[in-house]
Parts: sequence; structure tokens; C-alpha cells
Amino acid sequence: MTRLIAGPYLVVITKKKLVGQINGQNVWQVVGAEVICCTRTLLHLTESQAAENKVLVSMIEFMLTVPYFYFSYTYDLTHTLQRLHNTIPEYLQTPLHERADPRFVWNGHMLHDFTLQPELSQYCLPVILGFISINSCNLNGKTFLWSLVSRRCCQRAGTRFFMRGIDSDGQVANFVETEQIVEFQGDKCSFVQTRGSIPLYWSQLPNLKYKPKPRLSEIDDHIEAFRRHFDTQIFHYGRQVLINLIDQRGAEYVLEQAYKNMVQLANNPNIRYEAFDFHHECRKMRWERLNILIDRLAYEQEEFGQFILARDGALISQQEGVFRTNCIDCLDRTNVVQSMLARCALQKALERFGILNNGQKVEDQPSFERLFKNVWADNADDISEQYSGTKALKTDFTRTGKRTVSGALADGVNSLTRYVKNNFQDGYRQDAIDLFLGNYFVEDHDKMQPAPSPLALRQRDWKYLTFPLVLASAIAMFFANFITPFEHTTFTLLCLLFWGCMIFVTAISILRYGPEYVDTPRLNANRNRVLSIE
Repeated sequence: MTRLIAGPYLVVITKKKLVGQINGQNVWQVVGAEVICCTRTLLHLTESQAAENKVLVSMIEFMLTVPYFYFSYTYDLTHTLQRLHNTIPEYLQTPLHERADPRFVWNGHMLHDFTLQPELSQYCLPVILGFISINSCNLNGKTFLWSLVSRRCCQRAGTRFFMRGIDSDGQVANFVETEQIVEFQGDKCSFVQTRGSIPLYWSQLPNLKYKPKPRLSEIDDHIEAFRRHFDTQIFHYGRQVLINLIDQRGAEYVLEQAYKNMVQLANNPNIRYEAFDFHHECRKMRWERLNILIDRLAYEQEEFGQFILARDGALISQQEGVFRTNCIDCLDRTNVVQSMLARCALQKALERFGILNNGQKVEDQPSFERLFKNVWADNADDISEQYSGTKALKTDFTRTGKRTVSGALADGVNSLTRYVKNNFQDGYRQDAIDLFLGNYFVEDHDKMQPAPSPLALRQRDWKYLTFPLVLASAIAMFFANFITPFEHTTFTLLCLLFWGCMIFVTAISILRYGPEYVDTPRLNANRNRVLSIE
């Protein structure tokens, strides 16, 4: 249930698809949903209110089309196998919505009205956003289930450029918990990794440039938020190895240095910082150099271990820490490294269960290795699409183990698409996320003093239309002078030079005033306001 200007709306899942079973319990993907107005008529709305209400409904409907939402009637998808095992039996008897991890419940705000009435608890199913792949595999004649579950955090959720860094509560942007699960004849194994934005106050707002310069805040208390973040991470996961894959030169250098300095300042024995300049180390397609990083992490991977539960219920081992990986977006480079760490963990799990014989390697099993690479590439694509609006980059390496020409071309197309979406569509996407999660809500107001609508278009000055019109005219005149003359005289060459200069100057002016042309969030910019219902 969500409240918009017209009144309450019921949001219902109408279609589902079976993904598979985890721990013997069905997991479903949402493939259809409907937004139903509970108000009999909209005649009580003014024309402007009806228009605004239509926009808000479209935002909820847009969020319901985001890939991919998942739920289960009987299994708590918000917790890892290790967390579920470490709870008391009484806890597992409570309704799913009461014991779910709120970090990953994307419909928590919409469930609020139902949770107040215990008799409706059967309808309160936590829904997660992320990626789930469940696969029945066979190696050496032994069948096992291999699953990958990525849970996107709904706290500090948002789009690529409008949601970066950390907040005062220690929540970071694009935080994702990824769990790899192996089930074999009742034995279970789980390996967990996390990713999340660099835990400092920083921003990278879109301004029409291909890569806006990251800016580190000079007024916020970084260390306090940093400590809050890692106190929570250590509580949930144990020791932390922070893998930072951003560039150690250029625009990203300031973030790398600040991150490293903050780790030293925090002086927490449960945290180790490992920087690896992904682009520099792997330049000229030298992707094999990623093994340098994996070798550096081998000791901790052995020490952290995995969660292993025997078929008779005996606890064999627990995971004592996690690798927290990030790049600038926590998408492309991050997924490549996480997939390599997951392969190392999977190798040990399959050996532990006797699925792989002595001397056999996961990468030497062609059919399974192909599946492994494609699932991790799909994970990269889905997480990237939810955050940046496009599929991930560098997935050709994840799928094939090498960089390809077609992969590079696909990266170029995705990069261009990201540029367009991040600059001209992400304001709407950010508003939709805020409305869906309840970060922005509609509330009754004094009829005599209605609050201004945040959906009202902001006032643009003369530059907003003038520069694009001049640019379009200059481009048209440039090509007209280039194409139409039978011969290029000095006059036509001077015209070409003039219109070329006009194109250059106008383009530079548009970039100079780039933020004027960016689609910025309206609800987020007015987070403390509410729409007025007269």
C-alpha cells in the first residue's frame, strides 16, 4: 500500500516465475505487478493535482519494471545461510516480514499498513531487488545445486551519479551483498562478499561531461560516518578486507588517498586495506595480472573460510570475514574481481564435498566453467542495470576469460547509453526510487497553506534554450555550406570556418553550463517537503 495525491493505492504482484529452490524452498521472480487505486473517483482532484498524481503513479509503475525483484513464501531471502543458522528457533517461527533484514526489503515502506494488523501477516512477503540464479549442475557424475544471490541494499539507494558515497548513518550507495551457495546431498556451503561505494562523503553530480570529476566534501565528518559504516559491517560479517580498484592517478586519485588515510586514521584491527589500480595494472589487455591481486588475498581467503553445514546439522565451519570490493561505481571492475574470488571459494567447496577429484580445477570443466562465467556476467549486467541504467562493462572478460573486439564495441555502446541516461533520465529514476522506498511521501497539509509541488518544472534562464538552438543552427549551416556549393571558394571556406567556430564555442558554452541541462531529481531535492492535498 502506498499513498499518493489521489489517496491510497494497492500494489499487487500479479505474475511470478519460479527461479528454483534454495534450501529446498521455492524462490520466485516478479514478472508482473499492478497499481490499483483504492479511491472510487478522482473528481476531488484539481487539474494540476490529477496531472501530478499521474506522474507519481507512473513512477511506481516504472519501479515495478526494474529487473529483478524476488520473493519466497517460505524462505527468508534477505539473510545468508550463516545468519539463518545462527538465529534461535523461536526467531524462525516469526512471520517473514518481522525477521527479514530491513537492509534488503525493498517493499518495507509499502508493507507498513499491513504489518500493523497481525491477521494480514500472510500477505507481508519481503521482496528483494538484485539477482538470483539457481542451477542444477553435474560434475564427475555428481549432481549439486549452485546458486548465486545478490541482494541490493535499499538504504541510500539511487542512481549512479545522484547517489554516491556515505551518509551520516554510515549507509553507502550501491551496497550489494552477494552469496554463493553450494548444496550437495544435504550438505550446504555459503560464501559471502560485499560491494559498496567508497565510504566517504563525496559526490560526482552529472554535468554533461563524460566523466564528471569526483568531489570530496571538505566540511563533513568523514571519520564518524566511516566508523559507523564499518561497525555495522563488522557486526554483520566479521573482519573486512577492503579491495579498492579505482585509479591511483587522475581524477580518482583524491578518493584513493582519502580512503587509505581514513583506514589508517580509524586504526581498526579488523580492517585491512588493499589497493589495486585495475586500469593501470591491466592496461594493454593484460588481464592475467589480476592474479597478482588474487594472490595477495589468498591468505585472508583461507583464513576467513566459508560457512559449511553438514547434512546431519553439524556446523563444520563459519565464514569469519568478507572481502568488501569497490571501484568508482562498484559495478564493472568490482564484478570481475568478485567472480575470481568466488571461483577460488567454489574450488574449495567442491573439493570439500568430494565433487571434484584431486587435481581437478573448476576452470578445467568446460560446461560448468561456461555456466559459471555466464552467471557472474549476468549478475554484473543486472546489478549494473539497476544502478546505472545499462548492462555492465567488461563482461566479455567475465564470460570468456579474455577481452574481445565485440566486447569492446558493446562497452562503447553501453558507455554512450549510460551517458545519455545519467544526464537526461536519472532525475526521474531517482525520484521513482525515493517514492517507492518511502524516502519521499505524500501527506495531508493545511488547505489554506498548501506546500508547493516539487514536481513543478524549475525555471530555466535564457541559456537553456538559446545555446541548443544556436548549436543546432550552426550545425545546419555548416553542412549546408559544405554540401550545396558546386565549388568551394574562399567565401564558402570562410563560412565553413565561421560556422565551425560557432559550433565549437556554443558546445563549450553548453558544457560550461552543463548542470542547467541535466535531469535532476525533484522529489529528492525537496526531501523534507510533502505534496499538498487540498
